[in-house]
Amino acid sequence: MTYVICEPCVKCKYGDCVEVCPVDCIYEGDDMLYINPDECIDCDACVRACPAEAIFIDDEVPEQWAAYIQINADFAYDGKSPVTSKDDVVKGENWDAETAAKAPQ
Repeated sequence: MTYVICEPCVKCKYGDCVEVCPVDCIYEGDDMLYINPDECIDCDACVRACPAEAIFIDDEVPEQWAAYIQINADFAYDGKSPVTSKDDVVKGENWDAETAAKAPQ
């Protein structure tokens, strides 16, 4: 199993998840963040940190977002470095300060 970032992250990219990932398996794309399923250790730290509630274990992804399992798997991880600080994440156009403030500290 692995964790999957889904639709609520699209055009938001809060980045709190990258701060808590112990194996640095979260990568940034143009519109969202992605979890590399080959690197994820299923610790669920990212789930608790995500203020957008966008991260799910793969077998619990809501049906309407099932395509994100493959979207995360198909992201071009080769040659890219994982994001390790939310300060390095480029905020999306739907990033919201009120939602960001809800992130666990």
